[in-house]
Amino acid sequence: MQQYVIIAHDGIDENALDRRMNIRPFHLDGAKKLKENGNFVIGGAMLDDNGKMIGSVMIVQFETEAELRQWEATEPYIVDGVWAKYEIKPFRVANV
Repeated sequence: MQQYVIIAHDGIDENALDRRMNIRPFHLDGAKKLKENGNFVIGGAMLDDNGKMIGSVMIVQFETEAELRQWEATEPYIVDGVWAKYEIKPFRVANV
């Protein structure tokens, strides 16, 4: 499977954190399904100096790029505008 790192930054508008918190249960449900299917490697929230969530980092893996793109098209944080910008890069977890 090809692994990918997703580095995502939330919006910075005054409603950004509320938007994240409202969509978060749907995002976490999706992450649980990815984990059950063997697609989720690790992930979590990026925090500012005060511990406030301001983005996400995920490492996922898919058999095909089409599967990655399907996930991307349905990821709640993307679809519902939590992540204002994100990048997806090929990645390889070190075997240590």
